[in-house]
Amino acid sequence: MKLSRRRVLQGLGGVMLGLPVLEGLLPRKAHAADANALPFAIFLRQADGVAAAQSTSELGSEPERFWPEPLGNLTTTTLAGKSLVELADHRARLLVVRNVNMKDYNYGDGHARGALQCLTARGPAVEGVGGDSEASGESLDHRIGRELNPQKRDSLYLYAGQAGGWLGGPCISHRGSASRRAALHDPWVAYQTMVGGPGGLTPEAREQLLVRQKSLNDLVSGQLKALQSRPELSSTDRQRLDLHLSNVRDLEVALSCRARADEELRLQQQAPGYNSTDGDEVLATVRLHMDIAVLAVACGTTRSVAIQVGNGNDSATRYRDPTTGQLMENFHYISHRRASHDASGGIIAGSDVLHSRVDAQFAQTFNYLLDRLASYTLPDGKKLVDQGVSVWFNDLGNGPAHSARHIPFILAGSCNGYLKQGVAVTAAGGNSSPNLNKMLNTIGAAVGLKNAAGGPLDDFGDPSLPKGLLTELLA
Repeated sequence: MKLSRRRVLQGLGGVMLGLPVLEGLLPRKAHAADANALPFAIFLRQADGVAAAQSTSELGSEPERFWPEPLGNLTTTTLAGKSLVELADHRARLLVVRNVNMKDYNYGDGHARGALQCLTARGPAVEGVGGDSEASGESLDHRIGRELNPQKRDSLYLYAGQAGGWLGGPCISHRGSASRRAALHDPWVAYQTMVGGPGGLTPEAREQLLVRQKSLNDLVSGQLKALQSRPELSSTDRQRLDLHLSNVRDLEVALSCRARADEELRLQQQAPGYNSTDGDEVLATVRLHMDIAVLAVACGTTRSVAIQVGNGNDSATRYRDPTTGQLMENFHYISHRRASHDASGGIIAGSDVLHSRVDAQFAQTFNYLLDRLASYTLPDGKKLVDQGVSVWFNDLGNGPAHSARHIPFILAGSCNGYLKQGVAVTAAGGNSSPNLNKMLNTIGAAVGLKNAAGGPLDDFGDPSLPKGLLTELLA
């Protein structure tokens, strides 16, 4: 039996279930090719900046609670007391990049400038319109899908948090100028899209999954039993297959409780988690989206996934204070340090500390993604997390100033050895020389995008910006 890089089983109702590579069933000549597995990128966007060191006449001085000190090799000591300490177990895989700077385009609003520029490195389609802004070019996640995905299918774009709001909700992924992409909001719909194609599951398969609570594994049980019994499979193959099917089953269980026919009305009436303002529910939805993202890249369905948390300024989500157990004020207020969406409200006492606690929850959620990716072992013994790059980034440097400087970019995974790991570095460039486009070029080149001449991508974003890569990020 001939086998491609990803074996696919077809089950009841047309369900397509991707499986990881099983080296025992691959032709001998295919082993070397798969060892150089195709890299991918998963993007996680946080809004409102981070609790970095800053000082203002009104707020006073705030100590560093985010960036490692000092920069250089990442250790438990350099991460101590910072939100990034939540990623300490993966510090050998991290590339923490400081001094990534946006261009201060006239979007009319700092949040519009950040959210619409963060993956496009482009200015506005129309200047100065604030909440009605649109980016003037394609985003990197979409380009990866358009050029590198099988059949050039769209990359996955997933959204968690209340719909609508500032900038209209989903706002980081774009097909082109003034052409936003629609995000998949409900994890169940996203899962259907991933496993069943654009049309999702057929009504018959959906009925079985919703009413009888059957797993996709059960729908293809006969084929799976036959596959598991093949003598060519090594013990590693069997472990990999068991792990993959366990991951699928875990995801089914998590999603099906939300998608059961008898639960749908109740969930809609009680604000389902994917459309919630409760930070616990929002981040739980993000983790479900991450489960889908991991399955998608493991199965070769896509080489790019973007996950956006909250709307343009995440102005409604209330994250939980782990020290009190209570929901905090909405995140946008906390990021401003004031009880308002501008500079008019009263100062929120200790809001810089509260901001750092939100940062820590995002770090924990990013850590969940890395754990899931690291649970997959490739035929060459490497982990799936190292085959690609996972990117946790922001659209502002900090909250009060809506800074376009020091935009946080936390990368994990080397893209098969292309990127440095285990260090915090300073990107070349400055306020007068924006370098966000070079950051995106570097990620795009690591995944495999090319420029017009066939070399590594170096001309993404606004064509007026200097071309190039951030070579200090390369291994």
